[in-house]
Amino acid sequence: MAKVRSQFVCQSCGTSYPQWLGQCTQCKQWNTLVEEVRDRVEEKSGTPQSIKGRNPKPIAIGDIPAQDGPRIPLSDRELSRVLGGGLVPGSITLIGGEPGIGKSTLLLQTAIRNPHLRTLYVSGEESEHQVKMRAERLEATGLAENKPAARGPKPEGGCYVLTETNTQNIFKHIEALEPGLVVIDSVQTLHTATLEASPGSVGQVRECTAELMRFAKATDIPMVLIGHITKDGFIAGPKVLEHMVDCVLQFEGDRDHAYRLLRPLKNRFGSTNELGIYEMHGTGLAAVEDPSQVLLGDRRERPSGVAVSATLEGQRPLLIEVQALVSSAVYGTPQRSATGFDLRRMNMLLAVLEKRCGFRLGQKDVFLNLAGGFRVEEPAIDLAVVCAVLSSNADIAIPMDTVFCGEVGLSGEIRPVTRTEQRIAEAEKLGFSRIFIPKGTKGIAATKGIELVQVGQVNEVLSHLFG
Repeated sequence: MAKVRSQFVCQSCGTSYPQWLGQCTQCKQWNTLVEEVRDRVEEKSGTPQSIKGRNPKPIAIGDIPAQDGPRIPLSDRELSRVLGGGLVPGSITLIGGEPGIGKSTLLLQTAIRNPHLRTLYVSGEESEHQVKMRAERLEATGLAENKPAARGPKPEGGCYVLTETNTQNIFKHIEALEPGLVVIDSVQTLHTATLEASPGSVGQVRECTAELMRFAKATDIPMVLIGHITKDGFIAGPKVLEHMVDCVLQFEGDRDHAYRLLRPLKNRFGSTNELGIYEMHGTGLAAVEDPSQVLLGDRRERPSGVAVSATLEGQRPLLIEVQALVSSAVYGTPQRSATGFDLRRMNMLLAVLEKRCGFRLGQKDVFLNLAGGFRVEEPAIDLAVVCAVLSSNADIAIPMDTVFCGEVGLSGEIRPVTRTEQRIAEAEKLGFSRIFIPKGTKGIAATKGIELVQVGQVNEVLSHLFG
């Protein structure tokens, strides 16, 4: 009879112990150890036929043939750009995000709207009818083309739905269907026969991901995994899960706003400086082609306390409206509130204005908001924040044709930022006639479409705006 070994695994960090402890000695979390029974019987592993018989041997790096195979194109240009130009054969991508943010919607519409790509959508959380209802709600183009062909068991493309959570059975269906893309919704629902722990535990998530990774590398079938996140915003499961996969994408956004951001946190095949922007509609997620135009809106008159900043989200330049409201403190203690901007950095900028410029803001309430629900951490937005606060304090509106770009230091100086020429080009494209940039910015050529105002101190900006 096979020997069965029991171990206790921390559900927070994945550390295993031979016996139960109240506190994990690695992550210092209490009551996170759960017993897992590991069956050592090799016959239960259910190794797929595609990876049986593989016996890799050491090979000189110079003898390895180069593979410059083409990427798999996708109809979704935002997702394709974030991935680095398309899906890489044999890659594993992990997408995480808040519940209801649109992860399943994004991948289901990707599977449906690429009729040239045969996709297997593995759902461990919904039935076939629920997936069908969601597909009909999306009203995706090409839904009729996803029906199987009358002749031939394996048509060229289409979306196929499988409701299964056992990895060995999933591998059998993949070998029979031979899809070009596999979507797993979600990895926390899978379980393998090699472990007797419950689905979603640290051991099951780690082992299922390892099996999917071996299968994807052996068959060159790309896989996209949906991962749950914890209340702290991190992907649930062991941290090694993010190290195992090739790409980690974070789907962010506020459910009260229509915009969603797709950020790459890790990408072995491309840059992590890209950004995908979507807008949630009743028929699914629509790519935002010109986000700056959408964020600024169509406003003929701009009130006081509003400034436009030329910022960067990854490699993409964006113009974001910064809104500030300064009023007298009614309750004695001044309030400081920032939405989409770091509150500590806003307090630092207010201290610079009071110390270096002589503005008394210590007894006033200051509220700051970035329009559109975006969160910006780039320091180039500092100058726009300062101008918006002073505009609201003096109740003088900033001219609508003015854009700001620059980092503010503790001594009141305006420091240069990266890729200023891209910010200038974006402002010129949207019809702005003047942009404030830091003095000493290199590589900037004069242009007729927009006036370049170079400033070195905050006081210089104030003299230009308010006289």
